[in-house]
Amino acid sequence: MTAPVFVVDHFDAEAGGRYVLDGPEGRHAVSVKRLRAGEDVVLTDGAGRWATCVVVDTEGKDRLVVRMDPVAEEPAESPRITVVQALPKGDRGELAVETMTETGVDAVVPWAASRCITQWKGERGQKALAKWRATAREAGKQSRRTRFPEVADAASTKQVAALLAEADFAAVLHEEGGEPLATAELPTSGHIVLVVGPEGGVSPDELALFAQAGAAPYQLGRSVLRTSTAGTAASALLLGRTGRWS
Repeated sequence: MTAPVFVVDHFDAEAGGRYVLDGPEGRHAVSVKRLRAGEDVVLTDGAGRWATCVVVDTEGKDRLVVRMDPVAEEPAESPRITVVQALPKGDRGELAVETMTETGVDAVVPWAASRCITQWKGERGQKALAKWRATAREAGKQSRRTRFPEVADAASTKQVAALLAEADFAAVLHEEGGEPLATAELPTSGHIVLVVGPEGGVSPDELALFAQAGAAPYQLGRSVLRTSTAGTAASALLLGRTGRWS
């Protein structure tokens, strides 16, 4: 089994590479994971920098003492894959973020589509966004990633269109798409942006605006997936076709 991953704010080790992991991450390592001397761990900032470590000792219930190797940096993946995720009902948004993170998506953009039942407004919206970001962080750790996906602020339809216009390949998942995503011509580098609509579907006006921005509708398969699973399935297809899973 690969070593567990813990998030740190800095990599400032003492002489000899001694580093103390404390706070919530240290408590999780000591009191939940019950790590002991000799076991391996990985420390990361979630932005690509990481270091392998060996546990030396524990102090109390929330301090893990490790010997840290030199810090390395994982290059950004290419092509970059961003999923524009329409806001689902309930906690299905966190489910979407969790599974897309585990799959390997690089960024998630929450989208307040016209047919979304859920709308992020005021303090409630900020709390929901914080949950999505916390989910990406925890799923990134669980899946042993050292570069976690970025979760952007909620975007309007016009902002999504602007993002699509800058992409090297842009697609809208749609059950009546004229071409299967499985046969679309994809770039080997650059930026891929995928739009996942709400349970009620992408409206005709939104489809028209996205088409003007260069994003055509594509069909994923014969069955209709829920908005919370469509992004994960489509991302897996793209990751395989672009060679990122090779």
